[in-house]
Amino acid sequence: MTPDLFTPSAVPAPDDAAIETLRRALHEHAHRYYVLDDPLISDAEYDRLFQQLQAIETEHPELVTPDSPTQRVGGRALDAFASVRHALPMLSIRTETDTEASGAEAFDARVRRELELDTAAPPVAYVAEPKFDGLAMSLRYVRGVLVQAATRGDGEVGEEVTQNIRTIGQIPIHLSASVPEVLEVRGEVYMRRDDFESLNDKQREKGLKTFVNPRNAAAGAVRQLDPAIAAQRPLSFFAYGLGEVTPPEQGGPFFETHFELLQTLKAWGFPVSDLVQVAQGAPDLIAYYESIGRKRDSLGFDIDGVVYKVNSLALQWRMGFVTREPRWAVAHKFPAQEQITTVLGIEVQVGRTGKLTPVARLAPVFVGGVTVTNATLHNEDEARRKDVRVGDSVVVRRAGDVIPEVVAVLPEKRQPDAQQFTMPLQCPVCGSTAVREEGEVDHRCSGGLFCSAQRKQSILHFAQRRAVEVEGLGEKLVDQLVDANIIRTLPDLYRLGLTALASLARMADKSAQNIVVALEKSKQTTLPRFLFGLGIRHIGEATAKELARHFGNLDAIMDASEEQLLAVADVGPTVAHSLRTFFDQAHNREVVAQLRACGVHWEEGAPAERAAQPLAGMTLVLTGTLPTLSRDQAKDLIEAAGGKVAGSVSKKTAYVVAGAEAGTKLDKARELGVAILDEAGLKDLLDGDS
Repeated sequence: MTPDLFTPSAVPAPDDAAIETLRRALHEHAHRYYVLDDPLISDAEYDRLFQQLQAIETEHPELVTPDSPTQRVGGRALDAFASVRHALPMLSIRTETDTEASGAEAFDARVRRELELDTAAPPVAYVAEPKFDGLAMSLRYVRGVLVQAATRGDGEVGEEVTQNIRTIGQIPIHLSASVPEVLEVRGEVYMRRDDFESLNDKQREKGLKTFVNPRNAAAGAVRQLDPAIAAQRPLSFFAYGLGEVTPPEQGGPFFETHFELLQTLKAWGFPVSDLVQVAQGAPDLIAYYESIGRKRDSLGFDIDGVVYKVNSLALQWRMGFVTREPRWAVAHKFPAQEQITTVLGIEVQVGRTGKLTPVARLAPVFVGGVTVTNATLHNEDEARRKDVRVGDSVVVRRAGDVIPEVVAVLPEKRQPDAQQFTMPLQCPVCGSTAVREEGEVDHRCSGGLFCSAQRKQSILHFAQRRAVEVEGLGEKLVDQLVDANIIRTLPDLYRLGLTALASLARMADKSAQNIVVALEKSKQTTLPRFLFGLGIRHIGEATAKELARHFGNLDAIMDASEEQLLAVADVGPTVAHSLRTFFDQAHNREVVAQLRACGVHWEEGAPAERAAQPLAGMTLVLTGTLPTLSRDQAKDLIEAAGGKVAGSVSKKTAYVVAGAEAGTKLDKARELGVAILDEAGLKDLLDGDS
């Protein structure tokens, strides 16, 4: 911290020198916070300094200056904006609409032609920078104090928005560095994506209209007639050029390159994008365009392209302007991420996990580099919040690989008979009940084992290692079996023969035989594994084990009421309701019956028979490779005997079961004096032999 900066404990006397020192401290702290992202003091400490200045200025209003930090909070509301004639026009830059990287080559070739450079001449140096999607702004400083801020308008005349711009923390209202007497800084006012989302969240909480995109939100904030409202909108700023400046012969700055100009702006206290680069010739411009294009979706703010400018200011002067556009610069656009189109219909899709998603069918529109015909509405709440209806004109957004979505409706174009969307009560694929659990935003199909939309996911879940485990039955094979209509439901797995398997592409006889053997082996399972494998929502491995322990057999679980289910450890109202909903579907019970008929089985018993469990209350840890039991098999045996399997050794561990190549867990057991068993010792323990 510089010596003349105030610390929170300092209380200035109400004299000009002390007040100026306090103001200078607040300006510096604000600059470090908003521009450098390197604060020296906490928010609370800054607030205390600010309140000191505010108290002094309240008691002595004659001491208030236009550049005081207190003037950032907004002044009186305006009836209208005054017009401002720009000392130097705010010219627009020619746009290169070729959204391929070749647009950079075309610009470089044009520059070289106009500069009459032959092929042997060295490459032209450019400055490449993002094309910010915000609102162009001109900031006028006189003797280091912000005296005027104006929008671009028509390039010649804009609107004065000084009071609103003073509320933006990144824009200095007093420049502490040595700057020209007259300095006009040109740049872009924008809203960060995270600030935009927060603003819309607050709008929703208040029941107010949300903003379509960050640019509209930023433009609306800048044009607020009440600066106090503008102060509540989180805006940011990037500087990218100069307007009128005191000329060098009158003590103003002299720059040789545009890049040097930008670095000076940064030194004066203005935020300049870190993405600005010097590029040598067309190859560097192409690389920049492609690099920024890849980063576009991960940036904290919206851009709609990049800008190329000849770096040498002498060459800029030599090339000049044409029809109010500089010859030495071009905006190279990315594919548009937002377009307007029409909703032709709203359908409901069923995902692999049973989630029902409303999808808007759209009149084809080119957006984000592809032709879009569908856009997600996410869920019923979102569809209703946006109030999307068939026939509506809507704004569609697609960013990178993100699924296209409807971001806003244009209500002024709505047909009077347009109907509000309502989620169907039944799954549109299988007709099962569509349920929406309390506290959830999504509707889901309850016909998990029966619904063809969930078929692949159901099979993969059932066959995974932690469920019934069909070794070798992976995603690609399941895709083939389902797409060829060989498997329609889970029981069809156990009706597979060598002929059907061998007919699949890239399936050798040996591989087919291995699958048949794995299917036969999987018929011998456990009740918890089978129950988990059914894919019932909210039923994980631990819950499946608790259910099996409590009821002892599957029929008792299938017939249990919600009240009876709630008596099980680890089962709450949501789980109980999910179980009951699943087994209330007749087709789910039919699938279970068919799986049993195909030979899938497990040991069952009455709950009373499981009361005396040899490992009840014990925690065991497995390490290394056991001779005959896999890790999962050993875990199942321990849990069936009432024990728990932990991942680490502690003083509470009853036994460590160690096999070949045991690791650090064995060392930890010895260190803590925990009893160590081999596989034979584990089996003795399971048999009740201590």
